[in-house]
Amino acid sequence: MPTQKEIEMIAIDRRKQSLTNMVGQEQLYKDLFSEALDGIIFWSGNGQIEMANGAACRIFECCHEELTKKKIDDFVYTKDEKFTRIVRQLFREGAIRDELIFLMANGQKKSLEFTCKLHVVEGHHMTIFRNVSESRRMERELRESERKFRKVFEGALEGILLYNEDFQVVDINPAGESIFKIPKQMLIGQSLINVLVDSGISKYDLEQYFTDFLNNGQTTGTVRFLQENNGEKYIEFSTKQKIAAGLNLVVFKDITEKQEMEEQLRKSDTLHVIGELAAGIAHEIRNPMTALKGFIQLLEDSIKEDHSMYFNIISSELHRIDSIINEFLILAKPQAVKYVEKDITKIMKETVEFLNAQAVLHNVQFITFYEENLPLLYCEPNQMKKVFINLIKNAIEVMPKGGFVTISIAAISEDQLHISIKDEGTGIPEEIVEKLGEPFYTTKERGTGLGLMVTYKIIEEHKGKIKVESEMDKGTAFHIYLPIRSGRDKK
Repeated sequence: MPTQKEIEMIAIDRRKQSLTNMVGQEQLYKDLFSEALDGIIFWSGNGQIEMANGAACRIFECCHEELTKKKIDDFVYTKDEKFTRIVRQLFREGAIRDELIFLMANGQKKSLEFTCKLHVVEGHHMTIFRNVSESRRMERELRESERKFRKVFEGALEGILLYNEDFQVVDINPAGESIFKIPKQMLIGQSLINVLVDSGISKYDLEQYFTDFLNNGQTTGTVRFLQENNGEKYIEFSTKQKIAAGLNLVVFKDITEKQEMEEQLRKSDTLHVIGELAAGIAHEIRNPMTALKGFIQLLEDSIKEDHSMYFNIISSELHRIDSIINEFLILAKPQAVKYVEKDITKIMKETVEFLNAQAVLHNVQFITFYEENLPLLYCEPNQMKKVFINLIKNAIEVMPKGGFVTISIAAISEDQLHISIKDEGTGIPEEIVEKLGEPFYTTKERGTGLGLMVTYKIIEEHKGKIKVESEMDKGTAFHIYLPIRSGRDKK
């Protein structure tokens, strides 16, 4: 067992070690207090500052001697309701964390975030300050910048759409909503690809654009939307990848009117050239045509039976040439058109009856659906009959083995009629459908394309539209949409 002297020596060593530890801890606390990046202030119960570290002096823009002559609330910029609330909460709960505006000794205002705790050391209270003025300024600038960009985003005349890496719609501006005609709430979170497909864009076009987008990080183009009223809308767009973290951008605008205007100008220029050409051709051909027809009639009685087939072919071809000349003349000079109110069903019935013999020869039957009590249509009857003849004859001729031509007339609104003529022919490829109505463009072996061109011209003059739907091996449908009261004033 240790002796009494050895026990006393052990006790002395322990006291020395404890004292050494205390001195070391005290020095550690002093170093932490002095070197801290945040301002630390010890203050008495009345708010008098007793001690402050170097960071506190730098924050409050004064030396230690000046700082210890003041109270904390001497630096508070405004002793308002918020300050009163903070003081009450501090003495009620013993600690608090908040933020206030302080006025420094040099007159500078700073936003300081502070943590305050009561009775930390021998009745003294401690507050730790951090200058957040710069971060708050940056936050204000960011909010202001965001507000400006949001204002530009919301007020832009062009549609702007943001989507993420999964092609989900994140945001869209009001102009974009108007173009899509879908509320923002219904678009956000939806797949952009599904939205575009549902809007009538072909998957083939989408695949081409997305391939270009993924390869190059951006792409531009023009797409066609199909609308509920059987109309079309052309959208010009530009999309860019990663304009922000995880966000891609699409800017788009409706150029339907521009497209239609350019198409009308193109057709107008074409019609002008065709008109001049037609006038010259008609003038040059009509005179020899008249002579040929006269001599053929004189020879008719002397034609032998063996050559009667040749005579019939010559007569038929002369008649066809005469028909082409007449179509040329319709394009070549303005027609004296008189618009009157007419029963469009009656015009159609007369046309069907007129073509019934030709239909029988081709083993074609008519199926008709005429809505009752249709309003009268303000039109030029002879021109409308020519339209129906052209379209129904085409329908008969594309079915050499026979079939059905379905004709329907109905009102789709108070001010619009829908006329449909559908055949059961082989159909027309999509890329050809868009070219129908252009001069000399035809799908028939011996056709000139003038019949459809005249048809389109007449419908346009009646302020209407023609839409073509075709499916290969199933047939083609021509849809005519006419205003019940056209843009022309009745007289």
